[in-house]
Amino acid sequence: MTSTGARRAAAVPAIDRADSRAVFMSHWYVAGEEQGRAVLDEIADAWEAAERPEDVLSFSCYLSTGGDDVTVMTYAQCAGPDAYRPFVRSLPSAAARVEPVEYRLFRSVPLAPESGPAASVVIASFDVDGRERQEHIVSSVTANIEASPRSDQAGLIASHFHLSMDGTRVVNYAEWTSDEEHIAFLEGATRHRSLRLATRTPGVRPIGFTRYHLYRAIDG
Repeated sequence: MTSTGARRAAAVPAIDRADSRAVFMSHWYVAGEEQGRAVLDEIADAWEAAERPEDVLSFSCYLSTGGDDVTVMTYAQCAGPDAYRPFVRSLPSAAARVEPVEYRLFRSVPLAPESGPAASVVIASFDVDGRERQEHIVSSVTANIEASPRSDQAGLIASHFHLSMDGTRVVNYAEWTSDEEHIAFLEGATRHRSLRLATRTPGVRPIGFTRYHLYRAIDG
């Protein structure tokens, strides 16, 4: 059997792939890492055993790192929005049928694509009041990222901003070379400027972030 580490290195999804026109994300708390791994194995096994629609391009499972509150996350890329929900509702695993939130990838900011596959993924979320606020906060944060010194963002491979289709959420899927690089970033000026932008923008409320490692991934 292939080790988790080998699977991770081989199967990191290309978040900005051009044929992905719909993204479905779900995340929830579990009672510790052992249960998290069991839940993700159950979900991935159900996916691997099923005949998947052609529109489903990739499916990835993530386990959070650090802290007492353990979270699992699933991330699916699709060519269109119609096939995903009927497919997951047909799966025998209840965990695989958790209702996702539908997103579109709105903008990607590549900083160091030559750094290779991400070893750490950070999901930062914002609660927002409608489409205009979604686009506004993404424009503000990406401008800060692009204007900041690269030394303030060492280890950041790319940031990918997703907008929920209901207009209530923005998610920044940030790819990092390591957990340690992200931890160092948290104390830097770039991160604090982005946080001030979000907290001072009417109609935008930062929710926080969770750091994940890719656990299993399945091509469509």
